[in-house]
Amino acid sequence: MSRNHYFFRLCAFALPVLGNLANAQQAVGENWGHWRGPTGNGSVASGNPPTRWTESTGIKWKTAIPGRGSGSPIVWNNQIFVVSAVTQKGSNSENSNSRNSGRRRQNATGLGKTKFMIFCIDRKSGTKIWEQTATEETPHQGVHGTNNFASASPCTDGKHVYAFFGSRGLFCFTIDGKPVWQRNDFGKMNTRNGFGEGSSPTLAGDKILVPWDHDGPSAIYALNKYTGATLWKTDREEPTNWSTPLVVPHNGKKQVILNGQNYARAYDLETGQELWRCGGQTQRPCASAVAADGLVFVGSGFRGSYLGAFKLGGQGDIARTSSVAWSVDEDTPDVASPLLSNGRLYFHKAKTGILSCLQAESGKPLFSATRVPGISTTYASPIAAGGHVYLTGRKGTTVVIKDASQFEIVATNSVGEGVDATPAVVDNQLFIRGEKHLFCISD
Repeated sequence: MSRNHYFFRLCAFALPVLGNLANAQQAVGENWGHWRGPTGNGSVASGNPPTRWTESTGIKWKTAIPGRGSGSPIVWNNQIFVVSAVTQKGSNSENSNSRNSGRRRQNATGLGKTKFMIFCIDRKSGTKIWEQTATEETPHQGVHGTNNFASASPCTDGKHVYAFFGSRGLFCFTIDGKPVWQRNDFGKMNTRNGFGEGSSPTLAGDKILVPWDHDGPSAIYALNKYTGATLWKTDREEPTNWSTPLVVPHNGKKQVILNGQNYARAYDLETGQELWRCGGQTQRPCASAVAADGLVFVGSGFRGSYLGAFKLGGQGDIARTSSVAWSVDEDTPDVASPLLSNGRLYFHKAKTGILSCLQAESGKPLFSATRVPGISTTYASPIAAGGHVYLTGRKGTTVVIKDASQFEIVATNSVGEGVDATPAVVDNQLFIRGEKHLFCISD
């Protein structure tokens, strides 16, 4: 549970009671402690956020966040957490990249000192509660013209919040901003074409999972979330990969699912032992897995196209076995991860605004390759809440459609600036991390 923020100071005995009551009133719905929400599938069972807003209406507050933003916001009770990388002015920094810079990337030469920061924002007012600079370093490698140095999203269990800055390390803070531990001994990542880093960590029980795929020795780590100590490390024969681990239960145990250019794989959460693998993915995967009802769905869509539904009970190499429930080889997602909601699997084609929806159990198309008006390119993953699906394009347009078997637009909205981060939902509020601001969309 998060540390309480008290409105009245009565006496030492009364403070915990008042604090717990305040949090109980605020936390009506599910918290959004991970960039893909409480289920990891991009959906939330509770919550009914607005479907309509403009730059001048429906926005409760907006708060400027220094640095360019693409790490997604997370929410726990009355606190919102975002990360950023702030490079000193005048340097050849990622702040100078434009949204339309295409494939341009920066060399490490000339990069300036960069602050890797985490911010805690008050959910009610949008004011800053606290900020911490995890570390200040000069990056060893540049980034893609559309990336930045803080693309990984934080995560929290309500007691601690974890900020992962890749080669700079993993940092643990208390919910009220006090440093607890850090790990900066993973080494230096060398990403494909110097495109930068971005995979996010995942919390699972007493563990935090750290993906470490790059054009060098790759691995996945499980650390003790209280101390940062390594519980296990499993080497991976994989090049650069920007996806995030998903933890799913099966037969009384838990599996860690992680995409990869060579194979999508499952690991035993307790030991790190590889359980099964399946090839077919495309180059440098970005999309993360989603799962429900004994199936896990993993796809990629750069220089190829593949999305498979895998049964969790498989062993070894499951390609061309009955453990592959179904697969498709067109219109599959690249940067944005798929959304699983109410038995339906939604995903964009590559980085476009073209959307498909399949019946998750069978792979049967419900609607295919449907162009979403107003959205041309996508990095943010779709999310679902309150019977609606929210589709956000890189120019800041969010198209809301019905969470249904037919494509039906409800509204088209904008926050007036670019958006690469995946939105978060708690109760009747939608939180959007723009390129420059954090927005609270609320009735």
